[in-house]
Amino acid sequence: MTRVAIIGNAGGGKSTVCRRLAKAFDLPMYPMDQLQWKPGWVPASAEEFHQKHAAILAQERWIIDGWGPPEEIEARFLEADTIIFVDHPLLIHYWWALKRQLKCLFRPRPDGPEGCPMLPMTWKLFRMIWALHHQGRPYILRLINGLQESKQIIHIRSPRELRAFVYTYCAA
Repeated sequence: MTRVAIIGNAGGGKSTVCRRLAKAFDLPMYPMDQLQWKPGWVPASAEEFHQKHAAILAQERWIIDGWGPPEEIEARFLEADTIIFVDHPLLIHYWWALKRQLKCLFRPRPDGPEGCPMLPMTWKLFRMIWALHHQGRPYILRLINGLQESKQIIHIRSPRELRAFVYTYCAA
């Protein structure tokens, strides 16, 4: 496990798993939100994102957390040796995202984009959760289905499976 792509809907625990795996396997961690957004929720240009993303993929070791632009996902999956898809039921994603947003009232997300307060984006986040579940999820399922033979695919479908994964791979 040296090139790991973690993807899934918002509020599913991706960033927490990413931090734990990065520590357990001594991997440099790259949250896509930090590449995709500049302070004040200003999006990075497609070219700027692509250059940064390609530079990360060219490294020998990495763990990448999140989506980024859809056109970059397949390249990331092809370079990864391990793909982790956090795919809880939709209501779990909403509930956990709401709890995270409330925590952001008091402290910023440690892996969130710098200068981008989370609370004002709550309604946009909830709309994104819906869209990712109904449009992004089928796309990811098709991609990982085609990579079953060549990659280690870990499909986490519930909070219980997430806890078991963390216990198995991240226990120190």
